[in-house]
Amino acid sequence: MSTSSPTPGRTIAAVAVAASALLGQLLTGAPTAAAATPTPAGSIAWQPCESPYGEGEFECGSLAVPVDWQHPDGTTVDLALVRHRATDPDPARRLGPLLLNPGGPGQSGVNLGLSAPFSFSPELAARFDFVGFDPRGIGASAELKCSGTVVKARRAALGPTDEASFQTLRQANRALADNCREVSGPLADHMDTGSVARDMDAIRAALGERRISYWGGSYGTLIGQQYAELFPHRVRAMVLDSNMDHSLGTWGILKSRTETLEASFGLFADWCERTPSCLLYGKDVRELFRTYYAAAEQGRLVYTLSGLPFSASTLRGIAYSYMYEPANWSTLALVLSYLSVVPEPPTTTASGTTSPAAAAADDPVAFTYDPVLCQDFDLDVPSYATMTRYETELARIAPLTRVASLGWSYMTSCQNWTDRVANPQHPLRVTGTPPILLTNSRYDVATPHAWAANAARQMGREARLLTYDGVGHITYWRSPCVRAATDTYLTTLTPPAKNTHCPAIWPGASTKTALLDPMEKPEMNTPLSGTS
Repeated sequence: MSTSSPTPGRTIAAVAVAASALLGQLLTGAPTAAAATPTPAGSIAWQPCESPYGEGEFECGSLAVPVDWQHPDGTTVDLALVRHRATDPDPARRLGPLLLNPGGPGQSGVNLGLSAPFSFSPELAARFDFVGFDPRGIGASAELKCSGTVVKARRAALGPTDEASFQTLRQANRALADNCREVSGPLADHMDTGSVARDMDAIRAALGERRISYWGGSYGTLIGQQYAELFPHRVRAMVLDSNMDHSLGTWGILKSRTETLEASFGLFADWCERTPSCLLYGKDVRELFRTYYAAAEQGRLVYTLSGLPFSASTLRGIAYSYMYEPANWSTLALVLSYLSVVPEPPTTTASGTTSPAAAAADDPVAFTYDPVLCQDFDLDVPSYATMTRYETELARIAPLTRVASLGWSYMTSCQNWTDRVANPQHPLRVTGTPPILLTNSRYDVATPHAWAANAARQMGREARLLTYDGVGHITYWRSPCVRAATDTYLTTLTPPAKNTHCPAIWPGASTKTALLDPMEKPEMNTPLSGTS
């Protein structure tokens, strides 16, 4: 899943655009034969490097780890790392390394590290060495690539309409997995998060630390959860922001994401109906969306700026994607205002012009999402009829939004990817760590609150769940209340009280609140009766 996390005036999404080239001078990015001396726990040869954002002094380096942790003396892969030293001049106040991962799977921890001096609070920058790393097969850590032609062929098969096209999808998925192995070698079979958790402990050892602190967002929470399972006594502090639930199967993922989307879109509709600045103000937004959806299914919904049809899948997709960031709800209202229902399906079709990217489809392209996801989750279903039953039941659960598009793509992308999932689902088994802080929005379509609550229950006494009562993905940059609690926990090891909730912030809040000023320490709400 995408996990771009907004920061004041800048975004992690913008940060992720740059910086891979920064390490190109230092890293080959390709698997290499194992060196004669043990490298996983070896030292990192740090070299000065610069952030493209011009803030802070950085060191870049690499660390070789085994491609297959079951065979540690075999082929290795070089992990790309970046470090920003704690700025407090008093060594007694420094708290060691804070490892960072923004999620994805497929986003760059190096890029997050390069943005860390302005993405995280001055207090954290003063007291921690920020250490960002690109997980294996991602970014500058031997980025996994596959044939553009095969990727394109699989993309065309992702929307099965009957059993025959479902079997075509299964064949296309397997062909893509096989091709990734042909293009990128054995690393393609070892992209699972369990391997990444072991890589992270190799980083800890190479840093010479007995224990580490960690902040992981979205899919990065799965790295943290599995690290806590494998290496509980090596955790100093851990923040898991917007949590995965690795115990869920296909239906559980679909149901929870779709329920959350229905509730989140309802809050958008309520906001629009009460907010004069919303372009849909004064309209019944729910009824408007129902009308648009019915028309889209008939081919009668058009985007007025182009005159082109607006499909039901596109309508579902925009409803889902705009729930990540409520600050962009005005844009969603604008898009919906440009839709129109016409009497007959238009004859105009999209241009068939071949794009430069399509023309170069035979070239290897970066492809990192599915190789991780499909080695962490067994999402196979037995037939197209099963998918149809899921779709019918989801429409009953969520009559307005029907289905969460990311949950559906999880299922379709992983059909028949592999015969053996390397890191299959299981309940968390965490024993012996310090308290671990889990934070989550109440309405997060990517990582539903139920996932965080379930992960916290599985962890038991080791977990402390903090709930942000609004909409959106990633809480640290969304709520000054969550940010203050996170900073306090990381620096003092004191988590918030059980069942603490932070108040929702809706679009149109004051700039002072929206900027998430780290110097503010707003009061947190007392827990509501019966809430997690």
